[in-house]
Amino acid sequence: MTTKKTIFITGTSTGLGKLTAIHFAKLGWNVAATMRTPEKETELTAYDNIKLFKLDVTNLAEVNSAVDDAIAAFGKIDVVVNNAGMGVYGALELAEEDTIDWQFAVNVRGPINVTRKFLPHFRSMGGGMFINISSFMGFTTAVPLGSLYNMSKFALEGLTEGLYYELKPLNIELRLIEQGGSSGNNFQNNIRWSKDENITAYEGLMDKVTALMAEAAESGALFDPQTIVDAIAAQATGASRQFRTVVGEAGNNLLALRRSVPIEEYLETIAKGFE
Repeated sequence: MTTKKTIFITGTSTGLGKLTAIHFAKLGWNVAATMRTPEKETELTAYDNIKLFKLDVTNLAEVNSAVDDAIAAFGKIDVVVNNAGMGVYGALELAEEDTIDWQFAVNVRGPINVTRKFLPHFRSMGGGMFINISSFMGFTTAVPLGSLYNMSKFALEGLTEGLYYELKPLNIELRLIEQGGSSGNNFQNNIRWSKDENITAYEGLMDKVTALMAEAAESGALFDPQTIVDAIAAQATGASRQFRTVVGEAGNNLLALRRSVPIEEYLETIAKGFE
């Protein structure tokens, strides 16, 4: 059995997940990199200490087989990064039923599925760590038309905090990474927008939100995703023991504002920015 530490990462086909997998491979860790279509992956296969596993986090059968296969391949898993996630934006009124369910399934039920499957393994090892990739939208409703995405990240926050109490006696650690607005994470390209050409009431707000996202991408205001990877690595290696790490100036500024004023004032301040 290897003495190397091993990390299990969901959603490694692109963006943050792939960068994290490569970073830990270069640190000398074993990496269980999961994705829905591993047969299409070419970049991660260049690393001897990365193994690919097929995983759709919403599919319990795939969760069970991926986790079992990863443990069998490496002997043990030390850290799990629940990174897989997607975003729904648009007016709640216009969202399709399956879109609502899909947002919850990927961003909330997915981490629940993976976490539950790993708990017996961590208990048998006498410890382990879950690092859940959230967003500053998990504590600040900073962009209109993101109610479903915000809901999913608020839920992940509550899940992680709630698990702290039951897993602390088992020496199983929990961490939250609050990220957002980084370049190269493909978030904007993967957004599922809720629209209805027959309902125009939300068009003005949607135009402002899409313009804001485009401007951020084009202006270079998005920060380097490596800063998120570094935050994940700091937790996994023990360099940081911070439960909740907010990455990026925008998230930290919004958090400071949220904490400094009554919620009514905070909500009105954000709303005025989109009038």
